[in-house]
Amino acid sequence: MTVCLADNYDGVELVLRIILGREDITIKTVRTQELLKNLQGRSAILDVHAIDGTKKEFDVEIQRSDAGAGAKRARHNSSLLDAHILKPGDDTENIPDSYVIFITENDAMKGNQPIYPVERYVIVGENKVLFDDGSHIIYVNGKYRGNDEIGKLMHDFSCTNPDDMNYEALAKKARYYKKDKKGVATMCKIMEDMRNEAAREAALDNARETARRMIKKGKMSLEEIADYVPVLSLDELRQLETEIIQMA
Repeated sequence: MTVCLADNYDGVELVLRIILGREDITIKTVRTQELLKNLQGRSAILDVHAIDGTKKEFDVEIQRSDAGAGAKRARHNSSLLDAHILKPGDDTENIPDSYVIFITENDAMKGNQPIYPVERYVIVGENKVLFDDGSHIIYVNGKYRGNDEIGKLMHDFSCTNPDDMNYEALAKKARYYKKDKKGVATMCKIMEDMRNEAAREAALDNARETARRMIKKGKMSLEEIADYVPVLSLDELRQLETEIIQMA
């Protein structure tokens, strides 16, 4: 579905209009699998990054695993999205609204609801007042199948046959990647790249864990550890060492 939303302005507008319950969203840019770099820490790859005509920014994450849609992940993505909006010298009061939307295969919040809006509130005595800082997090229950727009949309997200989909803006792209010769070839290449990327990430995770154990033992210098885990740079090893010291 992430692939089907690439350069699919109508599809992205459809998804956002249904989830947010608004008809006034007009998308100006769409980028998929976009890397947001964080020079001071962990970066993030956004599944779908869209900006509308009022400069509101949207990060749509499509997750099969509940582990990939945790509260801290939402916080991290939201903070990175906001950090990349403002340019040097911009007034923070002019920062546009941002939306981080997780569409999960399962009901991640386990409340049997189609949509879970997450907002900040100020506690005033016994009352809660919306903080209204313009930062929004939304979880969408991918298992929901109600007879409404969101239920039909979630059906399309898991549908394997484009001819059975409700929304043509999504079905058209899905049909291309499943039935058109060029589209099928493109999808095969995308899947191969995804498998390679997953293997690379797994190798990096294993290398980081090995390096952490070696650093904790304290028997080798970082330069010596780098010889055993060459996929990690000295800067990355220094960062791991700093994290370990801070957690001690």
